[in-house]
Amino acid sequence: MGRVTRRAFALAALASLTAASGAKASGATAVPRRRHPVGEMRGMWLATVANRDWPSRQGLTAAQQRAELIAHLDTAVRRRLNTVIFQVRPTADALWPSSYEPWSAYLTGTQGRAPGWDPLGTAVREAHARGLELHAWFNPYRIANHTDLTKLVASHPARKRPDWVVRYGGKLYYNPGLPEVRAFVQDAMMDAVAKYPIDAVHFDDYFYPYPVAGQTFDDDAAYDRHGGGFVNRADWRRDNIDRLVRETAARIQEVRPGTQFGISPFGVWRNAGTDPLGSNTRALQAYDELYADTRKWVRENWIDYICPQLYWHIGNAAADYKVLLPWWAEVARGTGTKLYLGEALYRAGDPAQPAAWQDPAELSRHLTLARNRPEVRGHVFFAAREVAADPSGAMARVVADHYGQPAMPPP
Repeated sequence: MGRVTRRAFALAALASLTAASGAKASGATAVPRRRHPVGEMRGMWLATVANRDWPSRQGLTAAQQRAELIAHLDTAVRRRLNTVIFQVRPTADALWPSSYEPWSAYLTGTQGRAPGWDPLGTAVREAHARGLELHAWFNPYRIANHTDLTKLVASHPARKRPDWVVRYGGKLYYNPGLPEVRAFVQDAMMDAVAKYPIDAVHFDDYFYPYPVAGQTFDDDAAYDRHGGGFVNRADWRRDNIDRLVRETAARIQEVRPGTQFGISPFGVWRNAGTDPLGSNTRALQAYDELYADTRKWVRENWIDYICPQLYWHIGNAAADYKVLLPWWAEVARGTGTKLYLGEALYRAGDPAQPAAWQDPAELSRHLTLARNRPEVRGHVFFAAREVAADPSGAMARVVADHYGQPAMPPP
C-alpha cells in the first residue's frame, strides 16, 4: 500500500475508533473543524538524550525498548497527532547501525554496544503503519555531556580527531568552523537518510552552544585559518551555520528527493531593541548568541519548515507568546517555508513555572490564537513523556478543544 493511501487508511480507522473518546477528554467544547483542510502539523518530540523520553532507562532488553517505543507511537495516535520527531543522533552517536558513528549509550548503557535491534528502522516502519510521519531528529555538533574524550568508545571519530573538538560549558562539541567537521556531520546524518524512508530531517536549536558565563568557545585556530573573508568572528560563525543548513538541504535532495528538512530554533531571532526587524522581546537572541540566522533561512527558502520553540506563556514580560506568534507569521508570510510552533507542554502544571502554566487551558489558548494566523500550519509538543502522562490535563484539553478529528500533516 502506498504511503499516502496507507496513512489515509490509518487516519480513517483512527477517526472511527476515537470519535467517542474526544468528547470526554475535558470539559471544553470540541472544535472539529481544521483551519487547513490540506493538512495540519500535530507533532511531538521524542527525546532520547539522557533517556529523557525513551528508552526509560539504559540497559533494557531489545523487547522492552521496542515495546516502549511502540507505546509512544500509539500515544501519538490516541492524541490525534500525526507526526513523531524522533531523536536518533543525540550526542554524535546513532540509534541505527551507522557506518560513521557508534551505537548510542542511551540504549545499552555502553557506547558502541549493539542493542540487538534497529530502533530507527522500527520507528519508521511502525510509524507509517499507524499513519504517522517520522521525522529523524539530529543534533549536528554535540559530542558528549562531559569533557573527557577517553570516556568515548575507542573507535569514536572524536577520539581519532581531537583537533575537531572544543570543550565548553562542561561538554564536548565538534567545531562548526572546520569545513571537514561540517562535511563529516553531514555524512553521518545522510547515512540515515540513505537507509530509511524518513519523512524529514530535523534539527533542534543547538548550533553554536548556548553561552556559558565566564567561558569562551575556543575556535581561535579555526577562525585564523578560515575566517579571513569576514569582518568579525560573529559573521564568520553565522556563515558556518548557514553553510551547514544550505549544504544539508542540498544533500537531502540528492540522497532521497522529496524528504523534508525542518529546523526548530530558539524562539527569538533578535530583539527589536537590537534590530528593528526583531520581535518586541527582551530575551536571548539566536542570531547573536547561537549564530543562527533563523529569519534568513525562512526568507531565503532554504528549509521546508521552521518550528520556533515558543516556550513562553501568554503575557510573559520578556518574551510574550502573543507577541512572537504574529512576528513569526510575518516572517513566514509569502515564503515557501511552512511555519509550525513549538509548544512547551513540559511546563504545564510544573509548580516551578509561573502561574499561567498552572492553568490547563494555557496551551489550548495558544492554539486558539494561532487559528487567526493562516501562516501557522500546526504545532509540535515537547515532549513525548508529557504527551503520554499529561499530569496537568493540558494535552487532553488541547485534543478536546482543537483535535476533534484526525488530520493529515501538511503536504
